[in-house]
Amino acid sequence: MSSIPNPKLYEGTRRIAEWYFNSFYDYSQSGKEHIPRTGPVIFAANHVSFYDPPAIGACLPRQINYFARDTLFKGAFGKALLQIGTIPVARENAEVKSLKAIFKTLKNGGAVAIYPEGTRSPDGQLTEPKAGAGMIACKSKATVIPTRIFGTYEAFGRNHKLPKIGGRIHVAYGQPMNTDEIDPGKSHPERYLEASRRIMARIAALQPPTKNLV
Repeated sequence: MSSIPNPKLYEGTRRIAEWYFNSFYDYSQSGKEHIPRTGPVIFAANHVSFYDPPAIGACLPRQINYFARDTLFKGAFGKALLQIGTIPVARENAEVKSLKAIFKTLKNGGAVAIYPEGTRSPDGQLTEPKAGAGMIACKSKATVIPTRIFGTYEAFGRNHKLPKIGGRIHVAYGQPMNTDEIDPGKSHPERYLEASRRIMARIAALQPPTKNLV
């Protein structure tokens, strides 16, 4: 399954997402100044909603490659996902092809969004990370931007059949993390899991500018 990404289609999709969030929600961001304009970047975020991928990238000028489970890549919708640079991932495990696509994107100076928790939180709270994000960060040596999303669970959580219009959505981008901060070293018995834990701790520390998200 392959398709050449279309930057114009991605930008058009991003603009639609930006319009949507700004029109129907109190949508804001903080910490955008931490994001490198060029070079390999991993946006490592909490995951609580289908809204999370577009919420992360809607306000950013650079293209982000997202992941989606491989079962979504069917027909015209699946073709569109590929054309905006979405990477298909097997639901049960990350296929070799998927990992190759991720590392190729980062090697070429691109940006990807990953979720250390692996799946959407059932209640909107942060959960324990899995080793995959740490492994990608350690092996790629890409800059990691801890990213925390607030309000998307209330708008379109895992148990919502339809999104709830209105309310506040905020995306906080944290200080960049380099490989030395993330990687505990090859001798560590849980090297990649520990790397994911370090990333997750930085995500947990992020807060919105105001206390209440209603």
